[in-house]
Amino acid sequence: MVPLSAVIITYNEEKNIGRCLESLQDIADEIVVVDSFSTDRTEAICREYGVRFMQHAFGGYVPQKNYALSQAAHRYVLSLDADEALSEELRKSIAHAREHWEYDGYCFNRLTNYCGRWIRHCGWYPDRKLRLWDASKGRWAGHHIHERLEMDPGSTTGFLRGDLLHHSFHTIDQHMQTVNQFSTAGARSLYEKGARSNTLKILVKSIAKFIRNYILKRGFLDGYYGYLICRISAFSTLIKYAKLKEMRKDPSA
Repeated sequence: MVPLSAVIITYNEEKNIGRCLESLQDIADEIVVVDSFSTDRTEAICREYGVRFMQHAFGGYVPQKNYALSQAAHRYVLSLDADEALSEELRKSIAHAREHWEYDGYCFNRLTNYCGRWIRHCGWYPDRKLRLWDASKGRWAGHHIHERLEMDPGSTTGFLRGDLLHHSFHTIDQHMQTVNQFSTAGARSLYEKGARSNTLKILVKSIAKFIRNYILKRGFLDGYYGYLICRISAFSTLIKYAKLKEMRKDPSA
């Protein structure tokens, strides 16, 4: 059986971290939590589970996750976000993978809970994630909010059955606050890549996003919340490209 470190970054995650840590019991040989100086009960809850807890200033998702990765004692790593947890089927799949390690990394589907409902369409599922891997062959990369696990050339990956359960937004207001934050980061990323925006692009991109998620990705099958997700996603795209247009006029915006 390969030794396994579970690694999590946190900031004010008292509503989620207990569920995440509970799902990792008997799965990992150690659990490492790197916290960005939370002001709620995140640390106290982590201490109750006996994790290796440390604090480190947040400088972006990619550097924070790579720092957390550097703190793992073992070469094989499972990375989760605080609002995620392993389903029972995925727990069994990971346990089996540890006994019969065949690939450099393993991915699995992520199933998201939105305002109390599991979302199986809207482009949200299956949301395949590579989160279990040989840390000597992969590290976090990406730009701003779009971090991704990047494996070395020639690395092999397998697929595990079971879902990574993602408890995303508890309220619509929380979703809208995130839209504002992420649309700004997304616009900044596009700006730095030299992208441009105009009124036509703003309209076309947002309408296409709604058609893709609600019709082509069958968001309508998720009912009321599916409709909301698709509308908010389209709005997020509209705002991102509107902010990009604004940045082109005033880079300090």
